[in-house]
Amino acid sequence: MSKIDWSHLDAHLLQLLLAVLETGSITAAAARLGVTQSAVSHLLEKLRAITGDPLFVKRGRGIAPTAHAESLAAPARALLRQMQQFAQSASFDPAQWSTQLTIAANDFQRELLLPPLAARLRALAPGVTLRIIPSAVPRLDLLRADECHLVISPRPPDGTDIVQKRLFDDSYAVFFDATVRSAPHTEVEYLAADHASVAYEANRGLDIDQQLLSRGLARRFAVLVPGFSALPAFVRGTPLLVTAPRLMGRTTLAGLAHAPVPVTCPTMPMFAIWHARYQQDPAHRWLRAQLEAVVGPALQGA
Repeated sequence: MSKIDWSHLDAHLLQLLLAVLETGSITAAAARLGVTQSAVSHLLEKLRAITGDPLFVKRGRGIAPTAHAESLAAPARALLRQMQQFAQSASFDPAQWSTQLTIAANDFQRELLLPPLAARLRALAPGVTLRIIPSAVPRLDLLRADECHLVISPRPPDGTDIVQKRLFDDSYAVFFDATVRSAPHTEVEYLAADHASVAYEANRGLDIDQQLLSRGLARRFAVLVPGFSALPAFVRGTPLLVTAPRLMGRTTLAGLAHAPVPVTCPTMPMFAIWHARYQQDPAHRWLRAQLEAVVGPALQGA
């Protein structure tokens, strides 16, 4: 029988388990938690004694989780969330908040909204670490499994336990290198050009492409990349066109010329998305308020 029983389980051990699971490395887990590798190894041995399972085994030069370790991920996240809620009162004090917040966002919203949000968190909640992961096309389990606390995306996943709030709407613009070509002025010119665009999923383009397809029309793509931030390198010095949210002219696509899209084009909404279990959580409500507070200034001058 182990000399260490379940009553020795605490938040540090749960955070350790998740850090090693998510990073797949003792070294990376130590860096995330701000401790030494020897401390991680020591705590991992303690957790193994409590669970009665090796949790992680060697695989090549790295480590791999056991089936039991993987099965503990969701309960560990739930326990950490409950501990945090237990410690928080209705009079939530962000200055005393110590946690890692994970927000999923792609490059457009990441560059537009998250730098000012990070600055706001540093000023008001200095104990918070902001971790940003890509959202791609958001999956329901991102929020259901607590892989992140908040998603910012134009495409909310469909689920009865998912809550969303519209942050803003942006129009599309066509971006191009003005040293190589001029803006397309007609639908014919636009559709005759070669385009570069983003494809987060195979065979799924932007909303404008869905609208064109409904009319039996399509753009001709020369380049498809996994994120907007990759586009400028393919456009500069070429006649390629990029259709993207107009606000990207202030971030990723700054330096390229832009003009209105010469075809009927939908707007792009942007939503904050979270799981319903956080709806009344005082810390999460405060986080959402901080995000909304940076939207207006971020859009000024657009």
